[in-house]
Amino acid sequence: MAWQMMQLLLLALVTTVGSAQPRSAQARTDLLNVCMNAKQHKAQPSPEDELHGQSCVFPTHQELHKDTSHLYNFNWDHCGKMEPACKCHFIQDTCLYECSPNLGPWICWRKERILNVPLCKEDCERWWEDCRTSYTCKSNWHKGWNWTSGINECPARALCRTFESYFPTPAALCEGLWSHSFKVSNYSGGSGRCIQMWFDSAQGNANEEVAKFYAATMNAGAPSHGIIGS
Repeated sequence: MAWQMMQLLLLALVTTVGSAQPRSAQARTDLLNVCMNAKQHKAQPSPEDELHGQSCVFPTHQELHKDTSHLYNFNWDHCGKMEPACKCHFIQDTCLYECSPNLGPWICWRKERILNVPLCKEDCERWWEDCRTSYTCKSNWHKGWNWTSGINECPARALCRTFESYFPTPAALCEGLWSHSFKVSNYSGGSGRCIQMWFDSAQGNANEEVAKFYAATMNAGAPSHGIIGS
């Protein structure tokens, strides 16, 4: 009887371990190669023209390059003409948000936004450096605009000042601009530990490895490192 009980216990243990492995693998898969559930996003990533594995619908890529895009009627030039070098970063930022299938570990709030994406430090520093002399009237672009005209305008009594006035440091820009969608990382591009807005697509998508690392970290229940303040 004791031997039969032992056999039953061993069988139960093997069954439990075997059934737990697929669930863990499935949880990890759910964080990879996924799209948000927002206005311009697909249900699943798929190719767009020559771009592979995109989460955004056509013609999002073309709309991203307009001064006032029909995607959200958002005007980059709300305080005069934004410097072209600065605007490039905002186009790339929007492209990352709209089209990247590698933001799964940081998707939150009904799958409609991202939070604390570890942005590579040099990407943030270049963004701030190229925008510091352009003008804006707000330190948080996520909310608080005057939309009565149908496009974003500065709220009453908000003054147009340089980016550097509203964002005194690179972290103030990258983390404060969109209500902490990004968190500045201690890591640099190519480390596999931070999301890059800029990379050579001919060498593959550098952010795939990053998403896999953080998905595995989250599944293991371990804290994420490489982020300032973490």
